[in-house]
Amino acid sequence: MIHHPRLLSLYTSAVSVAGFAILAAILVFGYSPGLPVTEVAFWLFVAAVVAGEFAPIRVPGHSTELAISTTFTFALMLAYGPETAILVQAFSSLAPDVRNGKPLQRSLFNVAQYTLAWSACGAVVMTLIPAEENARFAAQHLPALALAVGVFFVVNSLLVRTAVALSQEISLVDHFTRDFAFRAWTTGMLMALAPGIVAVQSIDPVLAILIVLPVGAIHRAARELARNEHLVTHDSLTGMPNRVLFQQCVGQAVTTAQRSGAHFAVLMIDLDRFKDINDTLGHHQGDLLLKEIRPRLEAVVGGDAMAARLGGDEFGVLLSLTSADADEAAQAAARIRIAICQGIEIDGVMLDVGASIGVAVAPTHGDSVEMLLKAADIAMYRAKDAGSGVEVYEPIDDQHTVRRLAMARELRLGLERGELLLHYQPKLDLATGEIRDVEALVRWEHPERGMVPPDDFVPLAEHAGLILGLTTFVLTEALDQVKRWRAEGLDLTVAVNLSARSLLDGALPDDISDLLAERGLEPACLTLEITENAIMSDPLRAQRILERLREMGVRLAVDDFGTGHSSLAYLKRLPVDEVKIDRSFVMNMAADPDDALIVRSTVELARGLGREVVAEGVEDAESLERLRSFGCHIAQGYHISRPLPADELAHFVQDPGFSATLAPPAGALPFGSSVARVA
Repeated sequence: MIHHPRLLSLYTSAVSVAGFAILAAILVFGYSPGLPVTEVAFWLFVAAVVAGEFAPIRVPGHSTELAISTTFTFALMLAYGPETAILVQAFSSLAPDVRNGKPLQRSLFNVAQYTLAWSACGAVVMTLIPAEENARFAAQHLPALALAVGVFFVVNSLLVRTAVALSQEISLVDHFTRDFAFRAWTTGMLMALAPGIVAVQSIDPVLAILIVLPVGAIHRAARELARNEHLVTHDSLTGMPNRVLFQQCVGQAVTTAQRSGAHFAVLMIDLDRFKDINDTLGHHQGDLLLKEIRPRLEAVVGGDAMAARLGGDEFGVLLSLTSADADEAAQAAARIRIAICQGIEIDGVMLDVGASIGVAVAPTHGDSVEMLLKAADIAMYRAKDAGSGVEVYEPIDDQHTVRRLAMARELRLGLERGELLLHYQPKLDLATGEIRDVEALVRWEHPERGMVPPDDFVPLAEHAGLILGLTTFVLTEALDQVKRWRAEGLDLTVAVNLSARSLLDGALPDDISDLLAERGLEPACLTLEITENAIMSDPLRAQRILERLREMGVRLAVDDFGTGHSSLAYLKRLPVDEVKIDRSFVMNMAADPDDALIVRSTVELARGLGREVVAEGVEDAESLERLRSFGCHIAQGYHISRPLPADELAHFVQDPGFSATLAPPAGALPFGSSVARVA
């Protein structure tokens, strides 16, 4: 950002006028020797100068670029005089600026500052070293050469650093001394090669080529080092700056703001529903989606801002502001969110992606990198939890984030300490009036919070990366309980819910096979319930895993059927045994004719496809009787029983009075009859 545009413009104009005045004087009045166009060494030097300007060396960890052209421009000066060197350097520095489309004023300034610096250097050479001795350097010439190098370095650095200090409104002294030792050393080393090059070419011009080889090796090594640094500071997938570079840039912005009072904002962006897409469609499609985010971000933030991928589906933006007003940053965040939320087509599939963005403004919300990143991250989580999309940091948010982090840590410890347990909800066979299946439902018995419902900690497990461990616990505990029931003479099967991530895990069939074999249980004692969205999001991959499970003999059920986007026609191709009608339709069935029609139609169609139908959410006797009349096979809900601990469940199933209470009416068709299968 230019804080002194008029002063900067006056300065660059003055330097440009002075530099081009010297060039004009050389061309009109002072250039007598003429270009040595017939000498091979001259053209070798010119080619090296041009190549050095077009391909400068970027040194990792430093803002300075090293130009090999410096070495050969100094060699031209010593061999052919300052006028020749200045003219060649002027042309060589202008050419890459024109090719790269730099603004005219900046290009003219570059030519002028080089002209002034080399003119000062040439004045020292001409004054202290006679022209006839230029190609026969001896020890007595070293002080003069060192002084010429020092003059070039000081003049060139002052001209460039003054322009930068004016443009960024920073201290000239601070900017001039930054990397001073490194810049002085590298400039000295580059120019120290020149006398040797001149001496070699005086013996045989062709030998000068030998000097180009080690210089080229240095250039190649520096480019490789810069490439490695790029890999360290940039994301390999998207090519965007990574967290390391983003934090460095935020740190530089903090330093600049402390000196000048400038304002900026840090935005933290987390993609909504990315995990579901990645888990269900696969990592390849997830990677393609992340790549698509980059151009959308860069198109919105523009060249004055920095966008980075911080890891996973999290991105960051460093944004300059005109004031400390957070509204400006919030409006920019809203534009970013709109750009991201537009549909993204990946491999012919239109994906609906959202974004939650947290905003922190410096210095209002923090005066350090750590404070600003933390504030933006906290605001982002508030936006995600509230579903608002964009939130500006507020100090009160800290308490909420501390609770979330604490709860995630407590859940991890709870898994290790055995604080989680299973309750089992009976599933009533509507044909026989018996309980033959139960569904395992996880509970968390927190030592301080009491019984924590799954809606409070299962999403947290998903976000904190604990869901696979949680699923393994549920499977292990449920199968252990089935084994204990079998030992007690109770023949029950158990159903376990699977997350999309678990379903699409290629190791799942082998893991379940091992769990069953270790306990001596037949596969049919286990039913895996998967939501239809998890299946339909990546049907081919899901079908492969489901087929392996089905071949093992494990029963499969589609959970929450009717809430997703699949069809019964597609369901026919999936190797599932059960369809569970979502409770939202069943609970209102007695009062809402439309819900009743949906349930009845689903039962009839699923039965026609040979699938067993389970209705969950049965809350009253009327709904139970309607389900029985529709031909539904299994009912589950609070009217039958709430989820029970394992010992209470055993007593419930073995209660002689239970069958009389919920037994089917006289004349009801059993599930196994041929008539029931056709209905």
